[in-house]
Amino acid sequence: MPEQSNDYRVVVFGAGGVGKSSLVLRFVKGTFRENYIPTIEDTYRQVCVVDRQVLCTLQITDTTGSHQFPAMQRLSISKGHAFILVYSISSRQSLEELKPIRDEIIEMKGDIEGIPVMLVGNKCDDVNRECTVQEGIELAKRWNCAFLETSAKTNHNVKELFQELLQLEKRRAVSLQLETNKSKSQKRRDKLKGKCALM
Repeated sequence: MPEQSNDYRVVVFGAGGVGKSSLVLRFVKGTFRENYIPTIEDTYRQVCVVDRQVLCTLQITDTTGSHQFPAMQRLSISKGHAFILVYSISSRQSLEELKPIRDEIIEMKGDIEGIPVMLVGNKCDDVNRECTVQEGIELAKRWNCAFLETSAKTNHNVKELFQELLQLEKRRAVSLQLETNKSKSQKRRDKLKGKCALM
């Protein structure tokens, strides 16, 4: 399937078994599967409609949870417009495994301040919690990204996750738009300077 110009590429990263595929499938198809099937890489498309207008086509890349395919990971980062970093709230190790991925995103993208990134604590329905909500919030602050806890199993915050990601992008687009508008009006003012003379 050829990529369309209005494709908005979201890449989902995280350790194996944290529920990346479950989150994507819950969002795209509304389904949840109990059994774990490791992913190499899958891509899904979802048309996003806002106010009855097609906003864009979300192209969601669900990446492998293993570190066997570094070239695929780098390619996903280079093509990505936004990133979801998923860990399981019942595995501290899965949270720690996100740091090298984030470092690679920074290395490849340069400044990620303008790039929408979501830190996601999945499986918040699990009673065997190893990572607190506060830890997630604090790490997101340090990483300068948004944070949300989700459960693909109960469908908690799944839709909100993708909505928030698009909101982050819209905010960026709005701020860029304001900057260009401002510069145009500034140019107009500069043109007018020196053309008026007081008598």
